[in-house]
Amino acid sequence: MTRTLRERHAGAMVRLRDDEDVWVATADGEGTPCLVPLSFWWDGHELWLATRRTNPTGRNLEASGRVRLSLGHTRDLVLIDGTARVVEFARLPHGVGDAFAAKAVWDPRGDGPSYAFYAVRPQWVQAWGTVTEMRDRDLMKEGVWLF
Repeated sequence: MTRTLRERHAGAMVRLRDDEDVWVATADGEGTPCLVPLSFWWDGHELWLATRRTNPTGRNLEASGRVRLSLGHTRDLVLIDGTARVVEFARLPHGVGDAFAAKAVWDPRGDGPSYAFYAVRPQWVQAWGTVTEMRDRDLMKEGVWLF
């Protein structure tokens, strides 16, 4: 059965709310890819990630601000292209650190200054299950929901 755009959006919102981890794909300036799973928290507008600023993912996020995220599995997928910005612990909006820690069952603020938060603003979102949902899989383009 092919889901409607609204059904796919609802499913994507459930994944953003309930999934604990997201696949995070970045690349360095030479195009060398990096793919890692990270915990995340969705505030309704941005996905919040945390990692060391010195590892490849942190360096790539800070250098380019470009990221691709993947939630779910291949037959129930939410794919997100977004722009990321680093947010120092001292500059976190009220409640973000605590909400992230509650969902991730880990608080990066206690792991030292090499860690930072990254706020990812979705620019393009797709959701699909099987081949029948390949058509009309875009939920968001250029940061705007399509319904």
